[in-house]
Amino acid sequence: MSTALTAFPADGYTARWQTWEGDGDETLTLRWENEGWTAVGEVGRERISYVIRLSPLWDVRQFLLFRDQDDPDLWLGTDGAGRWGEINGAHRTELDGCTDVDLHVTPFTATIPIRRLQLEVGHAAEVKAATIDVDTLGVVPVDLRYEHVAPQQFRRVHLKTCIDAEFAVDQYGLVHVEPDHFRRL
Repeated sequence: MSTALTAFPADGYTARWQTWEGDGDETLTLRWENEGWTAVGEVGRERISYVIRLSPLWDVRQFLLFRDQDDPDLWLGTDGAGRWGEINGAHRTELDGCTDVDLHVTPFTATIPIRRLQLEVGHAAEVKAATIDVDTLGVVPVDLRYEHVAPQQFRRVHLKTCIDAEFAVDQYGLVHVEPDHFRRL
């Protein structure tokens, strides 16, 4: 069964989510610029903004997190070959090999490996993600497995803890519903 995802509109796309409890929301704006995708998320409950710059093939290039300043509180970049660093040039060796970013306050970061991997139904792939804590700005590598369990249905498994989340996606690969966590508005 083919799992081709719909291309995002050339003039951009906006999606909104609400937390399962209804106490927070997010607005995501995705736009094509500078020969790649830029995702900008505004997360209400945590009062943060993030920017993720992606290649045309959905490889992460930069991640910026803004909490309470005009300048980013955290700015990470990768060379596309798995080597990570901070904007000041400091090499983050513990993140080397990470292909993705994982931000628990948004369902959007699940879309990145879904679009990049283009898994057929019944297939799975393991990725290493730089997981960001928005409160402490801590970043740790985490091994995840993405499984395409049914048409427009995925499962993400944290390989160390075996905690998993199953979620439905739309035609673009954006999370539509992740029970107990997020739902699209």
